[in-house]
Amino acid sequence: MYTPSDRERLRSALLAAAREDPRITGGAITGSASLDNEDRWSDIDLAFGVADGTQQAVLADFTKLMYENEDVLHHVDVISGSWIYRVFLLPNTLQVDLAFAPAKDFGARAPSFRLVFGEVADLAHVAAPAPEQLIGLSWLYALHVRSSVARGRLWQAEYMLSAMRDQVLALACVRHGLPAREARGIDRLPREVTAPLEGALVGRLDAAEIASAFRITTQALLRETEQVDEGLAHTLKTALFELAGV
Repeated sequence: MYTPSDRERLRSALLAAAREDPRITGGAITGSASLDNEDRWSDIDLAFGVADGTQQAVLADFTKLMYENEDVLHHVDVISGSWIYRVFLLPNTLQVDLAFAPAKDFGARAPSFRLVFGEVADLAHVAAPAPEQLIGLSWLYALHVRSSVARGRLWQAEYMLSAMRDQVLALACVRHGLPAREARGIDRLPREVTAPLEGALVGRLDAAEIASAFRITTQALLRETEQVDEGLAHTLKTALFELAGV
């Protein structure tokens, strides 16, 4: 297991290497460290702006650096627009996220961004998910919960139910002004929101248990929808109750 000093050593080394690379136009600390909110389990999150036409070359060079110096076990890429996030797994289980973006697209996309050197573009922050979209995804997953149970596909039913519950919790996060993506705000929701949904956690692949959790999730969806749009909640209520057998 890595230590905070291991993490700081590597982060400093990566920033130093980036400063010396003429192709890199700016570097920033992102994630929890940018907000002075690191804990024992935090990973390394860094973002770099790169000159036009150099993104792939810089990415390849930093990947080589990581494998040669840190004995990386594996990496995976996450693409978001022109940004490439290369995520590395180290033997000591430290996760290192290195993001590379064209200079014109390099800037704060969220509050968790602290420029260390160079220049940034003035970018709009990524918006929170739209409540209407979360509501729509919730009833879409609900349809698949019902059909999966009816077909005896309990693994699929549990998958769809968990996805439905995730949308409901994301909807609650949006309402409370908390981060809604990747469950980042869920543990900060009020207990009166999360406590009823504890019954929506499926402990075993049993049709009756899934049905019970489905009813609880459906009721929570309607409560959250009412907070956003009472008319829409009224419109959806009968169909949702029929789906879940409420």
